[in-house]
Amino acid sequence: MKTVEVCFTPELLGKFNLNNKMVVIVDILRATTIITTMFKNGLDKLIPVNNLNEAKKYKEKGFLVAAERNGVKVDFADFNNSPYVFTEENIKGKTLVYSSTNGTNTINSVKNAKQVIIASFLNLSAVAKYIKKENNDVLLLCSGWQGNFCTEDALFSGALSEELLTTRQFTTNCDSAMAAMDLWSVAKKDILAYIKTIYQYQRLTRLGLKSIIDYCFQIDTTQVVVLLKDNYLVEQKSFLK
Repeated sequence: MKTVEVCFTPELLGKFNLNNKMVVIVDILRATTIITTMFKNGLDKLIPVNNLNEAKKYKEKGFLVAAERNGVKVDFADFNNSPYVFTEENIKGKTLVYSSTNGTNTINSVKNAKQVIIASFLNLSAVAKYIKKENNDVLLLCSGWQGNFCTEDALFSGALSEELLTTRQFTTNCDSAMAAMDLWSVAKKDILAYIKTIYQYQRLTRLGLKSIIDYCFQIDTTQVVVLLKDNYLVEQKSFLK
């Protein structure tokens, strides 16, 4: 049987063995939700970069750039961190450079893993289906917020862990996975009510971004599966949807 583990922040990543594992990147508010949206709307490739200097160099070369820090669009970027700006009209068939406060750093921290997959509530079932098809040990890596635990990432990790562990393909001996599933078992009864208690809900609401929060907790709105290939994120188009 294959194993399921959950790492609640990138700072804990050194405690896990990545050999021959698929790593699932989770940053619900908002990076992995944004990335899923981009590919849902026809993006060709995405280049995740860690720092703004690197993003600015790409901009100077003529690339389209989406970049934010602490939820606010940086001055040289073409796009902010709202899912609503990544329409087919704006991005279909294009290559985009993306730098976020937490998520893109998390993606680049595990480039050497066997596989890296981007996950959100928007493509929860598609991600679960792909993982079952690949049949690898899996680590769910939560981006958190500036090194801290984030409830919304743990909730998604609980939802995906639960889905995987309902089959005989997967098992877990990871307390973090068990704790994430416990959180999800409470929250899933009314997730939009539950998330009103979390810090990121309050922070983003103060920034006037409540509609984005609601968007990020929609479940199974797309069958898109996004993987890291070399230095690019691309849709796994050969995957049977």
